[in-house]
Amino acid sequence: MFLSPVCQEDAPIYTRWMNDPQVTDGLGNTSFVFSLEKEQKFLQENMDGYTFAIVRRQDGKLLGNCSIQEVDFMHQRAEVGIFIGDEEDRGKGYGTAALGLLIGYAFDTLHLHSLMLRVFDYNERAIRCYEKLGFRRIGCRREAHWHAGQWHGIVMMDLVQGQKGQ
Repeated sequence: MFLSPVCQEDAPIYTRWMNDPQVTDGLGNTSFVFSLEKEQKFLQENMDGYTFAIVRRQDGKLLGNCSIQEVDFMHQRAEVGIFIGDEEDRGKGYGTAALGLLIGYAFDTLHLHSLMLRVFDYNERAIRCYEKLGFRRIGCRREAHWHAGQWHGIVMMDLVQGQKGQ
C-alpha cells in the first residue's frame, strides 16, 4: 500500500464513495449528494495540497483517501482525516498503514509537532485504529452529531510528535 497524489481519473470512484452511506456516515456528510462534477472540482482543488489517494500496491486499486488539513506551520499543527471506500477493504489494516505513512509525512517532512482528528463516537473501528497509532482522546463534544435517530458525540483525539505508537 502507498500514498499517491489524487487524480481526476478517479473522480467516478470517489463520487460513488461520497454517495455511499457506509462511507459518508463516518465522514458526517451523508445528507449531501455529490455529483461527478462536484467531485472533479474537489479533486482539482486538492491536487496540489496534502490530500492523498490510498493505493494497494499489488494491483493499483484505489482504496480510499487521507489528508492533512488546517495546516498551521507557525504552531506546527494540523488536522488529519482518512477513509477507506469499499467495505471489502476495511478491517484489513490499510487505514492504519495509510495513516501511519501520513503521520510520518506530517512529522518528518512537514515538521509538524501536533496532529488532531475528529471521529464520531459510534465509529469504534476507527477509534481503535487511531489509538493503535498513538492518538489519545482529548475531549468529546457531546450530542453534537445526529445519526440514525439519536445524538452522538464527536471525539477529538491528538498525537504529539515523539509519542507515536505509545
